[in-house]
Amino acid sequence: MSAPTPCQCFAAPRAARRRAALVLGTVALWLAATGTQADPIGQALALGNASLVVAEDDRTVIADNADRGMVPASTMKLLTALAAIERWGLDHRFTTEFRRGRDGRLWVVGRGDPYLVSEELEQAVRALRRQGLSTVNGIGLDDTLFVAGDRIPGRASSHNPYDAPVTALAVNFNTVNVRVAGGRVRSAEAQTGLTPTARRLGMRMGTGEHRINLQSRDNALSHFGELLALKLEAAGVRVTGDVRVGRVPDGADVLLVHRNGRPLATVVENMLEYSTNFIANDLFLLFGERGGVSSMAQSQRAMEAWARRQFGWDRFTIEDGAGLSRGNRLSGRQLIDVLDAMVPYRQLVPVQDGNPNVRAKTGTLSGVSCYAGWVRRDGGWAAFSLLINQPVAYGFRHQVASALATAPRLARY
Repeated sequence: MSAPTPCQCFAAPRAARRRAALVLGTVALWLAATGTQADPIGQALALGNASLVVAEDDRTVIADNADRGMVPASTMKLLTALAAIERWGLDHRFTTEFRRGRDGRLWVVGRGDPYLVSEELEQAVRALRRQGLSTVNGIGLDDTLFVAGDRIPGRASSHNPYDAPVTALAVNFNTVNVRVAGGRVRSAEAQTGLTPTARRLGMRMGTGEHRINLQSRDNALSHFGELLALKLEAAGVRVTGDVRVGRVPDGADVLLVHRNGRPLATVVENMLEYSTNFIANDLFLLFGERGGVSSMAQSQRAMEAWARRQFGWDRFTIEDGAGLSRGNRLSGRQLIDVLDAMVPYRQLVPVQDGNPNVRAKTGTLSGVSCYAGWVRRDGGWAAFSLLINQPVAYGFRHQVASALATAPRLARY
């Protein structure tokens, strides 16, 4: 599994997009009737519950509702990315520990690696085999770094990958890719064997190929243990005994500390490109870790304290790192602060489809359409933040960004 499945906070259904298009059309007609220039920038400025802030050449040239707290949706991931980079550095690689108890049980200790995919797990197993591991008397899974049963604000209970549970020990972003046909379930990935947990979840799906999330911590850990057993046996390691979940026993010998092959730079780039909520909230929880444990409440306090120190903010709310929660509040001006600090890492932010002059992160929830990043103007880059907390057409934010890149003078707005 080389990259996560694209995961938006919310994918608007077709009917909702039609309604949003009607709303935007009504705004355009009103603009024409009132003599206001009916271009995308003018339309954005005419919206009732929106904010547009643009900074060019170290000065703010557009500041519409610049200090109003808005729901940022997945543009929150820009803040999470910056916090992670500032804390660990672009070259940091996350780890997973493998230990052997005195009874011969192989323990895996989760350290919150957000990118432990099937290929990484296989590399770890091969390393264990090269060290002479030939048999294990059961498998133990220690995910106690993150508080069990913790609730992620805004996370729903759907099968979609963007609602995957976040655990300190996870493989493939706590998702499975299955193919269902003729009442049978198969793995849709050559590198990921079909586990009993994946088969059980796949049986609930209709005919076709599905990437679904594992829904709960129990499922996530069961699948991890089952897949690890498959990998061990494929490498020639005999597996006996059961899979046990708990804290690694004192005195267990460290056999291997597996370092992920992908540095934080790649993790962040893929998180922003595919808007992967699992990675964002995993990083969020890791950021809040203190004394070998973390929780959402702990991470909320840690992230808000960091933002106050970093930017001097006083009015804002951070409830999760992915932007799932509607309780999150950032202003357009605050997002410009984030973008200013992100300038050295601009290359990690995705390019707008078909327009290399825009690098920005989208944010989408029902009735929320956001976009924040940079537009290239006259050889330089201007930072912009567009936070819309009312229904609009899905592609409207891209139209605004493209217009910002080409408008002769932004100050006239």
